[in-house]
Amino acid sequence: MSPQSTTLPSRWPTVAGAVVLLTVITSVLLSAFAWPSVRSSPHDVPIAVAGPTPAVGQVRTALEERLPGGFDITEVADTAAAERLIRDREVYGAIDLSAGAPRVIVASAASTAVAQTLQSLAAGLGQGQPGTPAAVRDLAALPADDPRGAGLAAGAMPLVMGGLLAAVLLTRLVRGTGRRVAGALAYAATGGLAVAAILQFWLGSLSGAYLANAAAVALAIAATSLTVLGLEALLGYAGIGIGAVAMMLIGNPLSGTSTAPEMLPGWSGTLGQLLPPGAGGRLLRSTAFFEGRGIAQAVTVLVAWVVLGAVLCLVGSRSKRAAG
Repeated sequence: MSPQSTTLPSRWPTVAGAVVLLTVITSVLLSAFAWPSVRSSPHDVPIAVAGPTPAVGQVRTALEERLPGGFDITEVADTAAAERLIRDREVYGAIDLSAGAPRVIVASAASTAVAQTLQSLAAGLGQGQPGTPAAVRDLAALPADDPRGAGLAAGAMPLVMGGLLAAVLLTRLVRGTGRRVAGALAYAATGGLAVAAILQFWLGSLSGAYLANAAAVALAIAATSLTVLGLEALLGYAGIGIGAVAMMLIGNPLSGTSTAPEMLPGWSGTLGQLLPPGAGGRLLRSTAFFEGRGIAQAVTVLVAWVVLGAVLCLVGSRSKRAAG
């Protein structure tokens, strides 16, 4: 090929192809991030209703009329039972009819979106006084420095990007599968300490024990970085692309961190909780605001991804040695 041929303008079909590709990428990005937010609404959100069975039945009917399919109701006998379910993260809130006048119990730290939905329903629960809201009590409030939970919601994207960036840099800068895995685990630990410190001590977005929060963040970072490292070891640079799509375009929008998994359309919330971003967000909420209650599923999901990533790294390393 002559030097002159390398400076010739590209053919118009090449330009057209680039335009089409960019349009598709933009459309996919918009769909991935906007669709869950635009279609956000309650879908079988677990709540408790405390009180006599006839009164519970009336509330169940009223809620179904206002938000069909919006709530999955657990009937309990009294206030204490409802509060126990909220603290154990089995429900997001409760409507308490056990003391006569209806009261609404929310947990804004579990989900500000669900808490706001329950508070908006409180106006219709005023006994004998339409338009008079029922009393609302927040059983697990967000910190005063961040009452909307903005820091926790905004922190989801950097965690995913940090895990992806770790995999890319370790792949480029470090040789040897064992050293890359060790680097990813070390970064997960230091990154967990740093991110938790920023969210808790500077931004005031987290409560609870700092080390527990740091461990939650570290496990989420390790799940992402090791999975992408494993995919790269097995598939090369295509593996990084697959990992980025899975974590960024699927896992992050469907994590439910800014709302709740049950607020996402259809099956997407359930899928999101099976990926590191969603499981990591739930784990961090539990350690920060619920004394570590309700973490079993999130920990299981994250550990499974860590183990999968380590196995993929091992298989990819052995395949390369066999090929060499």
